[in-house]
Amino acid sequence: MSQTKTVTYLFDPLCGWCYGASPALASLAGIGGLALDLLPTGLFSGTGARPMDEGFAAYAWANDQRIQALTGQPFSGLYRTGILADRRRPFDSGPATLALTAVSMTAPDREFQALAAIQAARYVDGRDVTAVETLSDILAGLGLAAAAALVAGREGGQDGALAAATAARVERGRQLMAEHRASGVPTLLFDDGSHRRKLDSEILFNKPGRLAALLRAL
Repeated sequence: MSQTKTVTYLFDPLCGWCYGASPALASLAGIGGLALDLLPTGLFSGTGARPMDEGFAAYAWANDQRIQALTGQPFSGLYRTGILADRRRPFDSGPATLALTAVSMTAPDREFQALAAIQAARYVDGRDVTAVETLSDILAGLGLAAAAALVAGREGGQDGALAAATAARVERGRQLMAEHRASGVPTLLFDDGSHRRKLDSEILFNKPGRLAALLRAL
């Protein structure tokens, strides 16, 4: 039987709230007949990227503590000292978005796994996921050799098909945000095969099993 229901997940890989929502998204894996479609919105890439200065680092850490208290997702001391305290690297989700697009092109059923690994590398291990080398290493560690090669630039790289595919996905994500009047990420859209509607994002936080229960009932 073909899948007739789809959850579209609009996100940014450097969004702390999207990291907080990951357990709820992971709970959807066991639901038969349901597809999970990831679409980045480019919220913190391009013109949305910014320097990691003292003020923004303090704001991010305070927000991260709220997310941890609500969801249980950890934000480590390594992340605080290695990422938020680093003034050399900008806050830019562009490279991570490219990496996830590389996975979508080569092993689409593993994109959520790659997203979770990139999030854990940043927020738990304190690794710099704005660096292409780090991202390629993460993907290689997951056995995603083709995606890792794309990110590293050995198979066309960022100037070819990967960049074009990333731009197309981000544009599609932004179109859906506008179409459904979504004010930010994470945003969930549910399509039952005949109609697409926006779900209340609050269901992503606190008791992640609520989302799976809702979708099983729809």
